[in-house]
Amino acid sequence: MATAFVLIFVASGHEDYVHNELKAMSEICDMCSLFGPYDLIAKIEAEDRDGLRDIVLNQIRAIPGVTDTKTLIVAKLEESI
Repeated sequence: MATAFVLIFVASGHEDYVHNELKAMSEICDMCSLFGPYDLIAKIEAEDRDGLRDIVLNQIRAIPGVTDTKTLIVAKLEESI
């Protein structure tokens, strides 16, 4: 299993639409709105890194209103800190 966090920048006025589109994606495990340069952060899971790539390039970036993403691939997911 591969996990990543995707920072998402959304064009002004598209926040609700993008949020709803992302919520409908089964690969997104968790999502939060942010204050700062990025508007949303989404935790995604896939079978492998190729799956992560597909989710980001072909699903998230394809949503109208998504203008930029930054993907942070998890090296190892810890159960607790």
